[in-house]
Amino acid sequence: MNNPCLPSIHISSANLVFNIWFSDDTGKRKSKKVFRVDKCKILFSERSSNCKFESLKLALIIVTCCTILTLAFSPIVSKEKQVRLGSRTRLADVARMWQATLSDPRYISQLDVDWGLMSSVLEDVKAKEGDLRIGLLNFNSSEVEFWQRTLPHAEFSSVHLDYADPSITWKVLYPEWIDEEGEYDVPACPYLPQPQDKKGSRYDLIAAKLPCDRSGSWSRDVARLHLQLAAAKLAASASAGRSQVHVLLVTDCLPVPNLFSCRDLTRHQGNLWLYKPETAALEEKLRLPIGSCELAIPFEAKGQLFDQIPTETELPKIHKLFMCTVRMYTEVGRREAYATILHSAEQYVCGAIAAAKSIRLSGSVRDLVILVDGTISERERSGLEDAGWKMRTIQRIRNPKAKRDAYNEWNYSKFRLWQLTDYDKIIFIDADLLVLRNIDFLFAMPEISAIGNNATLFNSGVMVIEPSNCTFQLLMEHIDEITSYNGGDQGYLNEIFTWWHRIPKHTNFLKHFWAGDTAKRKARKDSLFGADPPVLYVVHYLGLKPWLCYRDYDCNWDLQMFWGFASDAAHATWWKVHDALSENLQRFCLLQTRTKAFLEHNRRQAAKANFPDGHWRRNISDPRLHICHEKFCSWERMLLQWGKTNSSDGSP
Repeated sequence: MNNPCLPSIHISSANLVFNIWFSDDTGKRKSKKVFRVDKCKILFSERSSNCKFESLKLALIIVTCCTILTLAFSPIVSKEKQVRLGSRTRLADVARMWQATLSDPRYISQLDVDWGLMSSVLEDVKAKEGDLRIGLLNFNSSEVEFWQRTLPHAEFSSVHLDYADPSITWKVLYPEWIDEEGEYDVPACPYLPQPQDKKGSRYDLIAAKLPCDRSGSWSRDVARLHLQLAAAKLAASASAGRSQVHVLLVTDCLPVPNLFSCRDLTRHQGNLWLYKPETAALEEKLRLPIGSCELAIPFEAKGQLFDQIPTETELPKIHKLFMCTVRMYTEVGRREAYATILHSAEQYVCGAIAAAKSIRLSGSVRDLVILVDGTISERERSGLEDAGWKMRTIQRIRNPKAKRDAYNEWNYSKFRLWQLTDYDKIIFIDADLLVLRNIDFLFAMPEISAIGNNATLFNSGVMVIEPSNCTFQLLMEHIDEITSYNGGDQGYLNEIFTWWHRIPKHTNFLKHFWAGDTAKRKARKDSLFGADPPVLYVVHYLGLKPWLCYRDYDCNWDLQMFWGFASDAAHATWWKVHDALSENLQRFCLLQTRTKAFLEHNRRQAAKANFPDGHWRRNISDPRLHICHEKFCSWERMLLQWGKTNSSDGSP
């Protein structure tokens, strides 16, 4: 028989709402009163006097329980959920549902922790002195209890981390464009809260649990990056003056590979990633802006550098100011090198030779390493070696998503750069650029440092990398699943290295004019391309290459679709470097018969269309027009058949 003084209680698991219904002697429900205590909703009716005391006691018990639950399962950092030690307890389920109402969903991880595996992974982590000290980031109270059961002799501290403002999105951290010159506004990154820990805290291990929403762009997730940066900061500060601190990341998704390097990965089992990062390397990375919203190497003398071409006496001062913003040039003899790659592209041999010459003219004495495949002939290899390149022969890597014989079929061969493990740092440069001023300072930058390209992405034409066989394996493991936005290596690398560092655009200045550029802006760019002494550090020659044009003018003028790449000033700058080559090396820049026919065909088409720039009117004085190094030398005869057998799509 039901006791009229005993309530029936309904617990709503979603909101922990307690509905308390009381029946009178007749079993009929009466009107209810509602009281709210924190998250609990208590409903009870008027009752007979002999039941009121017991009801009051029960209500007080329920209020006390709600308070205990609130304190026990309040968020410590960023909330979550289900944990497992053999099997999940009902209390853990209730805790997860309770916290879902309190947490920022961006920080919530739905990951189950295998605590038995956790014990195995951490077996080699030893305390420097006394008991093992562990800092916990993004674990809730119930999970802390599992930590204590798993490692009963360790000391635990739950580190608080405020959530990032919801307005901070990945596009805010990685804007498509920033005002590098500071003409209108000084670029600034938003603030991400720092972990709140006692000053001087010492840990042997920092453990962080990361969200991983595979339904979205998990690799470009602000909360996920925030937690990893916080873990890195805790590890760096905790190891000050002591040996390295381990970092454990609990996640199903790949941690940021250039924050926590695979070279520092000591154990990886299931969703547990245990690192032992170098403190100095972490500290350098943490000093950088959190995204590309600021320059990692700001120009201090931006007024002089951008508003006008500096005089010869001003240039050393500007250069000195610029260099003071980063760690000074690394010592000569360090394991550092410039590198480029030639695969299926013998037409770039001349460009690579000129690039090597430009690096030496800039004053750098770093090693020059070139990766080549079997399509590069012995004669061409000999020329590259004479130019200063150290030869490395590679097996090409095919892009599985490219069509046969497409331009991007073999461009994943660039991943071989990470196999240059006899070097600690590599500045990769495309073979179609010139280094006009010394950029050795970029060796002080971490992986990946590059200029911005479009959207949240970087341009891989000049980039700093840190060779590692495990990073190479990482790149190879995902080539079947990752789709490059542009079909090439640049798009692929942007999916792996989403956390990158913006360097000034002058370190990879693209030879390109936008359709909307004003005449004044175009003239300004041209003045930069032709400045002597140079202002730009690197010029990247897009469009038709200078060595594949007559030296008389930039042949991009003869194709309307290539006008955006045409600059006589940039063209003349490249030919100055060419003229500094030895006569023997200049022979690698001779024109093929087919190329001569292609150039003349385009000139005639430009004349027919009466292009307003008038370059097609110029007489050709380039001596290469009359030098032949092939069996068939009559470009005039080839030209007669050009319209029948060739298309003028811009490819010689």
